[in-house]
Amino acid sequence: MLDSEGLWAVARNDSEDARAVLTASFQAGVPVLVPTAVLAETLFGDGRDARANQVLKKLQIVSLTEPIARSAAGLKRSAGMTGVAATVDAIVVAVSAGLGGGVVLTSDRQDIRRLADGVPGLRIRAVVP
Repeated sequence: MLDSEGLWAVARNDSEDARAVLTASFQAGVPVLVPTAVLAETLFGDGRDARANQVLKKLQIVSLTEPIARSAAGLKRSAGMTGVAATVDAIVVAVSAGLGGGVVLTSDRQDIRRLADGVPGLRIRAVVP
């Protein structure tokens, strides 16, 4: 699972951690997921998106559904967080939780960890350029 910074790290190809996670996922046949909310937060809607668009062709986009949105809202409330950035992070965690866990590739380990408190099977991997 990629959050916004995870997506850009993959698109920029400047993070050994991101490359390692993607390589392991592809070799294991495990899809790399990106929630649609991450696209809305990350993309510009113009030519600056070229790198991200190339990467997105290899990833699986997960649409925001009402159950995911409600789960994300509950995660935010439980973590005592508010705001747009927290909302997108909560969606990332809610998608992961709904799928039974996995690895979230992020530069925002603290917020993701707060939101994921009590979510079984979710691991957080830092994006380090």
